[in-house]
Amino acid sequence: MWVFYLISLPLTVGMVGVTLRYFMGPDVARYVRFTVGYTWFCSLSIVILVPADIWTAIVNHDMGGISFFWSLSYWSTFLLTWVVVPIIQGYEDAGDFTIRERLKTSAQINLIYYSCVGSIALFGVILLIIFHKNWGGTILGFAMACSNTFGLVTGAFLLGFGLSEIPKGIWRNADWTLRHKVLSHKVSKMAVELDDAHQEFSNAIVVAQATSKQMSKRDPLRPYMNIIDNMLVQMLSEDPTFKPQGGKLGNDMDYDTDSKTMAALRRQLQKARERYYRYKSEYVNVVTEALELEDTMKNNEHCSSNGWKYISSFRPERKGRLGSYLDVIELLWRCILRKQLEKLLAIILGCMSAAILLAEATILPSEVDLSMFSILINIVGKHEMLVQVTALIPLMYMCVCTYYSLFKIGMLTFYSLTPRQTSSVSLLMICSMVARYAPPISYNFLNLIHLENGAKTIFEKRMGNIDDAVPFFGKGFNKIYPLIMVIYTILIATNFFVRIINYFGNWKIFRYQREESDDLDGFDPSGLIILQKERSWFLQGHKVGELVVPLARSFNNATIDLESGSQGMASHRLQASRFTVEEGESSQSEPLNPSAHSTFKMQLGMRPQLTRHETHSNPTERDFYSTDAETVTTPGKPSSAIASTWESMKIGFRNLKSSVNAQKFIPLSQVEDDPHSSHLSSSESLDEIFMRINRQAA
Repeated sequence: MWVFYLISLPLTVGMVGVTLRYFMGPDVARYVRFTVGYTWFCSLSIVILVPADIWTAIVNHDMGGISFFWSLSYWSTFLLTWVVVPIIQGYEDAGDFTIRERLKTSAQINLIYYSCVGSIALFGVILLIIFHKNWGGTILGFAMACSNTFGLVTGAFLLGFGLSEIPKGIWRNADWTLRHKVLSHKVSKMAVELDDAHQEFSNAIVVAQATSKQMSKRDPLRPYMNIIDNMLVQMLSEDPTFKPQGGKLGNDMDYDTDSKTMAALRRQLQKARERYYRYKSEYVNVVTEALELEDTMKNNEHCSSNGWKYISSFRPERKGRLGSYLDVIELLWRCILRKQLEKLLAIILGCMSAAILLAEATILPSEVDLSMFSILINIVGKHEMLVQVTALIPLMYMCVCTYYSLFKIGMLTFYSLTPRQTSSVSLLMICSMVARYAPPISYNFLNLIHLENGAKTIFEKRMGNIDDAVPFFGKGFNKIYPLIMVIYTILIATNFFVRIINYFGNWKIFRYQREESDDLDGFDPSGLIILQKERSWFLQGHKVGELVVPLARSFNNATIDLESGSQGMASHRLQASRFTVEEGESSQSEPLNPSAHSTFKMQLGMRPQLTRHETHSNPTERDFYSTDAETVTTPGKPSSAIASTWESMKIGFRNLKSSVNAQKFIPLSQVEDDPHSSHLSSSESLDEIFMRINRQAA
């Protein structure tokens, strides 16, 4: 047993450290890192204790060490989840300027939370006293059972969702064409969200600067304002690539009334910054994945003509004999092996999901043991390492399924989990959820294992029977609730809820599980255009996302007809059916950087020129990318696709003008005093606009 822990414990510590380092943002405090890391470690310790507990129950060894570790891990996660983490989370979320005020704000926020939890617990105690006057349990056992029951019931639905969606998702991702469609929609969505976050951050900066200007140096709140000013200067100096595009002051400028309003201003600025960099990180990750997928699809199409070498947009060609071998190996991995291994993994996980569902469905009849995991553990019962590995693999898969569902649902509502940009508040909330569901998942797995001679593990003895601890749940609760999860999982796997939602209408708020539901609707034209522009900028030497100009709003009415070839990379045709031009309102706000972006979003009409930058260029790669008619154009001469796009855009503008004239509707831009604001008043001005776009594209 100790040999197993000499391996598993260091791996657990390393996994926690790597995961925390990968997801945490740059501004996460050290005490937050320690709290999150220790909480994750205690949660995973519960999981890795289960196999050792099963082995000691089989051989009936001394269980003193296991009992101590169970108590330490369980009560650590219990206290962290319900006491420590909520207080630190409220402290981090507060915008106050002193430690005392931030703790006070955290206490006020958590008081509401604890009041709700206490009211529910009091109601349960009253019911327990009324209906079961002879109940012999303890209050501590009652609290423990209630906490675990919440995790068991809600965790069952989370587990069922993950058991269905993880194998299906891996199988879908193995289809390059389908994945490319999904990524085009994600890129378009992330571009809009990034644009909104950029505007929100710019507005927060404008409000902070305006508040600072109108506050005198003798104002008693000036020290607080100086802290905000220093924070703003530090924000702008840390990221020179961020260029504010102006902002609006809004209707409420009463931030200088007292310390609480100043704290609200500081918190607003922090939240806007975190949101912007979170969406920027997600945008960069999605665009990078899409560009790498396009490289893989192109290499798969032209593998024979390239000498079976992988040509990447993200690095120069490898030199020497070893480099040639590495290129061949990378081609075999990305274009052949990886796709097949993903399908094989999806099949294996699907079989494991079916085995878990079968085991859950047969808990109720105690005389029948159809749990594959129980059978395997009893077969290898005399081999310690095999027992622990056989128990650990399905248990870890159940944890992955539960946390996958938890993160996916929570990221749409409560928190975000973004590589290297996850805030302290999100990390603390996530670690609290992880700790809350680790014991119930382990207990659920132990219910699937039927050891010989009716042996019980330490954890089962500590957790006890929920029917005895909380009698008003009814007898047989431990065996009935898994059946509900099995039925729910089958309904999820057959898309029953999706069909119901589609039948009653487009209830997007309930379609959390169909984040990739647009993958069957074809490619998103906005996403494809953004990907082309990002590739063009990258090949010119810029980083992905460095010159991002979100285009999704301007192409909402565009449609693309894309006929897929052997791998879905055939030519596509862009038709702009109608474009609307929105003139920016002149409000109280001032642009913070006049040279940030040009007017009218002239970049929208530009198709990228995929000419490789000098530092990355080589003849093989130039010839390779010149074979793709979608993304390559001859320098100095626009392609026919671009010409047709611009022509259709001009027709759309003219149709808009004729519609406006027919309805005798005067746009706001024509009411402005600026004579240049009516630059769409004639077809000649449209020609000038598109000639200018032609020149810039060339």
